[in-house]
Amino acid sequence: MTDLPPTVFVLFGATGDLSRRMVLPAFAQLAERGLLPADWRLVGNGRGDVSHTDFAELAHDAVEEFGRPLDDGAWEEFAGRLRFAGGGFAESDPGSLLDVLAEARDELGGDPQLVHYLAVPPSAFDGLTRGLQEHGLTEGARVVYEKPYGTSPESFAELDELVLSVLDEDQVFRIDHFLGKEGTQDLHVLRFANGLFEHLWSREHVSQVQIDVPEDLDVAQRAEFYDATGAALDMLVTHLFQLAAEVAMEPPASFSPADLLQAREAVLSSFRPLDPGEVVLGQFDGYTDIDGVADDSATDTFVAARLWVDTDRWRDVPFVLRTGKRMAASEQRVSLLLRKPDGPVEAIPGHGNVLSLSLSGSGAVDLALVAKRPGPDLALARATATLELADVPGGEPLPPYASLLHDVLIGDRSLFTSSAGLRSAWAAFAPLAQDRPPVHRYAPGSWGPAEAQALAGPGGWLLGDGGD
Repeated sequence: MTDLPPTVFVLFGATGDLSRRMVLPAFAQLAERGLLPADWRLVGNGRGDVSHTDFAELAHDAVEEFGRPLDDGAWEEFAGRLRFAGGGFAESDPGSLLDVLAEARDELGGDPQLVHYLAVPPSAFDGLTRGLQEHGLTEGARVVYEKPYGTSPESFAELDELVLSVLDEDQVFRIDHFLGKEGTQDLHVLRFANGLFEHLWSREHVSQVQIDVPEDLDVAQRAEFYDATGAALDMLVTHLFQLAAEVAMEPPASFSPADLLQAREAVLSSFRPLDPGEVVLGQFDGYTDIDGVADDSATDTFVAARLWVDTDRWRDVPFVLRTGKRMAASEQRVSLLLRKPDGPVEAIPGHGNVLSLSLSGSGAVDLALVAKRPGPDLALARATATLELADVPGGEPLPPYASLLHDVLIGDRSLFTSSAGLRSAWAAFAPLAQDRPPVHRYAPGSWGPAEAQALAGPGGWLLGDGGD
């Protein structure tokens, strides 16, 4: 993409876990695919005194472990563009960042584009935002904020007011990597490019929507962050609400970035505020034994909720959302459970007719149908046809972070959340912040607290105890 202007990326929190696992490998993949500007520099920032060479070695280890390794020549080219600015960065003290940025700008010449990536805990957003303004690093820049963007409706409002006093809305990229997944992006294509699906995408044909993201991993690598956040803040008000909006949005005027963003975020204002009686929180046994977790922690590692979307298309259709740590399996799945058709067939197998999208990896579309079981009798069975999105001819998928970083480069905000959209999401979440349900215990390797089974109704969850 040589038509992109010279760019300096500033990666705050460059030696942290998020940068190591996600952001640095994503940069390397974009470089390998030729999707970065012709001339660029990446300046890592952190409190430590790390040399440029040491930072390049850290990046190399991160790409080797979590990404797709580059060959020696490509790696030398990549590493030669990495810099590190130590001493932290704050409103009162910029550390060495301004000096290192000046050097990078001199190397690129002219006035390169600035992209700041805040791969830091949300508690650091305020100070870094003020620092960017104080040290003249906001004009024309793009700033990427990790989630959660606020940890309560009140803290969201305070952060949003600060950010929009420093930056214009079109400079702000609030990242939600679930929106960068190939499977998520295929949701609106699958629906609007195929009449077969668009005609059934409403309350007339759909009895329930399940958005299910169980994880079998624990939180040991990010215990301090997680114990201050929990599943509801880490996943529900962010990823799961955004996925619900992807499913529930009305047809956009076009597939332009602006129209897609407007359609997804318009439906968020129709989310009915959560009823705490329709939310189940859980914590897996042994959570408080993890280093970094308080012995008396009541942090939720599991949340399941019933969400209602008050539009003509979806009124009275429950959207049931679930996620948790140390569960029986890891899945990322959006499923539309179709209504039983009127007619002579009576004994349809449970969850017989389901359109389901797996968001894991490159994504897949599964269509569960009721068919006749081969044999002499008229016996019905459930059968599933699967389309792996990686098998679509001519495609080469990008991981979510790489996809979203590329969108930041080209200024495409269609897969990022806006101020107005997040305000609506926090309004729907607010009752849960004010009246937090009790936290139930569940065994590691299970499907979460038993109390959550009832949220999915008589048929149960498609995944786990109530389904397959």
